[in-house]
Amino acid sequence: MADLENSVPATSQTLYRIGSISKPITATAAMVLWERGRLDLDSPVQTYCSQFPRKQWPITTRELLGHLGGIRYYKVPETPYYESESDPEVGNVHHFDNGIEGGLKFFANDPLVAQPGTHFNYSTQGYTLAGCVIEGASGKKYTDAIRENVLVPAGMLQTRPDDRFAIIPLRTRFYSKDKSGAVVNADFLDSSYKVPGGGWLSSAPDMARFEVAILNNQLVKSSTRDTMWNAQIPSDGLGRMAYGLGWQLGATDGVKDIGHGGSQQGASAMILIAPDARAGVVVLINSDAAGASALATQLLEIVLGLDPRDRTEVTVDPKSYDNYIGGYEATSVVMNISRADDHLFVQFPGQQKIQIFPENVRDYFFKTFDAQITFVTDANGRATELIMHEGGTDLYAKRIK
Repeated sequence: MADLENSVPATSQTLYRIGSISKPITATAAMVLWERGRLDLDSPVQTYCSQFPRKQWPITTRELLGHLGGIRYYKVPETPYYESESDPEVGNVHHFDNGIEGGLKFFANDPLVAQPGTHFNYSTQGYTLAGCVIEGASGKKYTDAIRENVLVPAGMLQTRPDDRFAIIPLRTRFYSKDKSGAVVNADFLDSSYKVPGGGWLSSAPDMARFEVAILNNQLVKSSTRDTMWNAQIPSDGLGRMAYGLGWQLGATDGVKDIGHGGSQQGASAMILIAPDARAGVVVLINSDAAGASALATQLLEIVLGLDPRDRTEVTVDPKSYDNYIGGYEATSVVMNISRADDHLFVQFPGQQKIQIFPENVRDYFFKTFDAQITFVTDANGRATELIMHEGGTDLYAKRIK
């Protein structure tokens, strides 16, 4: 339902928050400008965004698009981030007529979390800075540059910023669930300060048009698309998301896929593309209590004609678990692997331990949700990192203890 209180059903034209799927849209616009010689991906961002202060090290647009720019994320301990009540940026209620300028003020004077290029740190704030770069390179307002370089060429005529003051026909209401499981209205959010990284509205047909336009080279050349879909590797060798320039990278049952997820107040969204099969799926949900990534993976399996995979628990020597016990860090989050008797558990920050089950000595799966963990080991069988596979994307976590 698009509106539970007024019994308004959702249709194919309903507009949903797409959250971080805004990032590949922004990245694509930047790459269009790069193709046209208007933007140098490797010049300091101040070349195009003079209002952003210079830091200890230079930051490039390429680093911003790959989350290697050293820009911070939200200042929150909670997972998911949008449940935080400690950071006013998360549940922002102030509306900015100039969202780029307003968004920059939240973090422009903060120190970098790492030297650019050395460390992967997922950052919606970095995409606000990328939006400023797009304005400088294009000579237009960010939203106008996106419409001209992405939305109109792709035929995405419904897609627009999530402006809480505007009357937007077909915009859904936004929902969540309370602790009892009852559906409630989602917490308030004014996303005007972060449109480039998490502030667009779109419909399922428009997001499908975006996928088609990317596959058909309507927006950028195939060589440019390949550049966007090439993994960016931080030099510190620590944990990272498998990420290109604005796109998450992974696989669905061994089939390479590209996409991006989005989650924020009242929204869960996922787009997935299997480039070799020239196929894609879109999932947009008007609730932050739903899981779009798992559904997207299931739908892509159907589209690709893959048989649903039944994961079977096997018996392994519990002594092998000792090689995996420890902490693993990715995107500044530490996952802890522990053993209790003959069982192996993973614990995410602020959550209870969850048991994982062996498919073989290195590959494990969750029974409570659709995700898997692969341990990467050295010659002695000791894990050096783990890879978490979920929703068609991969997360690499380096062992730190």
